[in-house]
Amino acid sequence: MMKRVVGVLTAALAGAVLTASPAPADTAVAAANFSAIVALDNCSGSVVRPPAAKDSDPALVMANGHCVKLMGANEVIVNQASSRTFTLLGPSGNSLGTLRATKLAYATMKNTDVSFYQVGSTYAQIQSRYQTRALELSTTHPTQGANISVVSGYWKRIYNCNVDGFAYQVKESNWTWTDSVRYTAPCNVIGGTSGSPVIDNSSGKVVAINNTINEDGQRCTLNNPCEVSQTGQVTVHANIGYAQETYNIPACITTGNQFTLTAPGCTLPR
Repeated sequence: MMKRVVGVLTAALAGAVLTASPAPADTAVAAANFSAIVALDNCSGSVVRPPAAKDSDPALVMANGHCVKLMGANEVIVNQASSRTFTLLGPSGNSLGTLRATKLAYATMKNTDVSFYQVGSTYAQIQSRYQTRALELSTTHPTQGANISVVSGYWKRIYNCNVDGFAYQVKESNWTWTDSVRYTAPCNVIGGTSGSPVIDNSSGKVVAINNTINEDGQRCTLNNPCEVSQTGQVTVHANIGYAQETYNIPACITTGNQFTLTAPGCTLPR
């Protein structure tokens, strides 16, 4: 999905229907909306906070590593100056205003596909000005079968589906991601949805970040991720999407929402 996310989106995508995909009829779900969701110029994202964050801390915006650039397979960026802007959305997808980054706090495509921008507003300031609370990052592993929502700020579209299972490794071109979430078919995400938070509808917390889908049934190529088992068996699931788990990230975020990769329990690449 990356060439369409970071490159030029086609006219066909521009005509996509911007409505929520229906949830399975036999599953009761919370009504996900666009609160704390942001739109980037090439991706989706969200304002998030770890459980230990204070209202006075500078807020964090989460997106994919490949929303920054197509990073090297082992590349890690920490505390790089940035003035990138994000359009903050309201519950119905309306634009509330613009958030501006002060730095790219962390980004990588090694083992996962995630980026965090620190913005110039605190959580309290965003709440006061826009009546918007950040989405909380869960600290527990996602559950197979859980009902989830993938919320895209770029397209103002919400996908509802379930966690189908977990892939030991997902390989796409030069990148390898570990313990990835596999969606059920209704989350047929498209270019521009990269960086969307994956929200567990039972808790309302972020459990993963959307990052790719197998578009053409090819094996382990760009925009066609494959799964690799612990024994090396390769499996291709055509038209099935994936997300990278985020439960392990709060351990890496310390006082003042600073990324400390040497913190106890932090497993992010460094």
